[in-house]
Amino acid sequence: MGVLDFFRLFNRRVHPVLEENRRYFEDFDQEKPLSEYEFVVYDSELTGLNPRKDEIVSLGAVRIKDLKIIPQENFYCFVKPRRPLPKDSTLIHRITPEQIENAPPIEEVLEDFVRFCNGCLIVGHYVDLDMAFINKVTKRYLGGPLSNPCIDTLRLAQLYKEETWGNYYDQFNYNVSFNLTDLAKEYGLPEFKEHDALGDAFQTAYLFLYLVRKLKKGGITTLKELYLAGRSWRWLF
Repeated sequence: MGVLDFFRLFNRRVHPVLEENRRYFEDFDQEKPLSEYEFVVYDSELTGLNPRKDEIVSLGAVRIKDLKIIPQENFYCFVKPRRPLPKDSTLIHRITPEQIENAPPIEEVLEDFVRFCNGCLIVGHYVDLDMAFINKVTKRYLGGPLSNPCIDTLRLAQLYKEETWGNYYDQFNYNVSFNLTDLAKEYGLPEFKEHDALGDAFQTAYLFLYLVRKLKKGGITTLKELYLAGRSWRWLF
């Protein structure tokens, strides 16, 4: 972090869009049925997996209302990183330097992304990684992190296997895959393009709804019950 970024971090007031989002969750009710919450399913493509040095190169998100995907309510954009795009990352997400040459920097899309997430629970597959990257830049440019509670579909998938396998489930059995694409194939879900932020967001949305419906049959119907069963969401400060 440069001297200017350090100064901005400790002298910037929290942006109104973050304040609005934070106020929504001040008296957050965890007891409502899951169908009464709105969710934003979020994924990002990155230059690498280290939040300290790597950057976001695309954002993808889709909204869920009444436990239904709303395809037309989505967010998707390329982001131009501050450093040149590493070749290794291009091999994974297939985003080329030419595609992001005229893309906006992250600070120009953040407000719109936060507004898209406003008042919604955020869902992701290994969500902590995506949130580490987005909170890094919201802290830098907007003065703080997102306040949205987060749900991890990877943890939900582990919980579902524990429920269905009972005492025979071994979380250290490496023959069991929790890869997003593998889970979609295993559960017969629609398949989307891998390592594409919006495609992975849709893929995660279908997985989330599948797992929620399966867990509801086991008596998990409210957000609090989901939390108590799997410790699958937490506040991200």
